[in-house]
Amino acid sequence: MQQTDRFLGFADQQLSELCRTSPLRQLALYLSRSIEAQGPSLELVSQWPKGDRQLPPADKDPDLRRPVDERRWYPLQDGTVILGALRAELDPSQDWSQDLDQRLRSCADAVSHALNLDLECLRLRQELLEQREHTRTLVHQLRNPLAALRTYAKLLLRRMEPDNEHRDLVEGMLSEQTQLNRYVNVLESLGRDVLPKAADSTSPLLLPPVPSPERLPLSEHLKPLLERAEATASLQDRHWSGPEHWPQWTLALNATAAAAILEIVANLIENAFRYSPAGCRIGLLVLQDGLCVWDEGPAIAPAEHDRIFQRGVRGAASRELSGSGLGLALARDLAERHGGSLDLEIHPAAISPSLPDSGNAFRLRWPA
Repeated sequence: MQQTDRFLGFADQQLSELCRTSPLRQLALYLSRSIEAQGPSLELVSQWPKGDRQLPPADKDPDLRRPVDERRWYPLQDGTVILGALRAELDPSQDWSQDLDQRLRSCADAVSHALNLDLECLRLRQELLEQREHTRTLVHQLRNPLAALRTYAKLLLRRMEPDNEHRDLVEGMLSEQTQLNRYVNVLESLGRDVLPKAADSTSPLLLPPVPSPERLPLSEHLKPLLERAEATASLQDRHWSGPEHWPQWTLALNATAAAAILEIVANLIENAFRYSPAGCRIGLLVLQDGLCVWDEGPAIAPAEHDRIFQRGVRGAASRELSGSGLGLALARDLAERHGGSLDLEIHPAAISPSLPDSGNAFRLRWPA
């Protein structure tokens, strides 16, 4: 594997200076290479001083087969793995000193460390390229079935009467398919060779449905999400309690605020359906200063109240179920970006008498 210019520049700086300030006649850097059917070989990468006759690979240099007092080898190692070696040739008129030997050992250690980092960098770079290629393939494979689903849903909608009670379900399917396409587009952007230099700290962490540029009530923004929650509850044969009252703060939200709240609520509702036991009631209650998503399942242990908001951490009761442990962390991060907060209350009735006495209520406080 070809080393980076950064490593080669570092090695040249270290070794040329050592050669210049010492009685060394020649200094050479060899790296281990794997040659098919021949095993590992030490390949010459560079030598000092520059301009001398180019040395052959170590295994093809007959002069190296006989030991001489003026030549010493210093291994470049990563643990027990030999990455290469430094070959030091002393001027025959000089004697080896302890100081020179220690300088060469220190230099070999520094070059070994830099080489190990360089190899790791190259490995990660190769993995990234492979992941990008896999992502491109995945995106290509996803687009065809998504397009087919949209076509089938449109055909089904066309065959329905305008007053058919199931039109909302089919329109919901089309809305969800549009949302999936947005995620697929983001996956495609991750597979490109050039990534953004820095993320926009004001942008949502996830992908909400694109809200209208107009200031609309929160109820309109949440409508597709609430319809999906109601349909999920029906399929799971459990009770869903949607919001009945919409306070003043929900009546005219800008697009940024609506997108952020949609992301947070989507994560909370998904978690409630996924992790609460079958048959438990679930609901969304809109409050004067925010909202809460609640369930009447077993309360999350107090020791886990803060940990479940950390990335990759999941509660003990949910570890056997599928999930990434990212939803709550992303939701809290997003709430705090917009000046709000997200906390867990294990006595939902403390938030509102209409809620169960025990369970889990994730309360979002939103700035006025």
